[in-house]
Amino acid sequence: MESININVRVDADDKKGFEQFCNNVGMNVSTAINMFIKAVLREQRLPFEVKTNACSEKVYEKLREAELEMNSTLKRYSKEEILDSINKIIG
Repeated sequence: MESININVRVDADDKKGFEQFCNNVGMNVSTAINMFIKAVLREQRLPFEVKTNACSEKVYEKLREAELEMNSTLKRYSKEEILDSINKIIG
């Protein structure tokens, strides 16, 4: 199998810390990156959870709750009531 080089830019301190981590667990950076790539290809996803910031998560959760409530009741809210609720959430 042919090998090729991949060049990436990373923060100098992150690179140093990652090299130290790899050395501590008995591998080099190239092996660690190859393990990451193999895991992504095998699982067809990133091998860790990617999250948005907490504020956005809170807003999305509140929107999901509001959608469930709207679907389970006949009550409808005015534009002003909706905007007021949103401002309280993100305020």
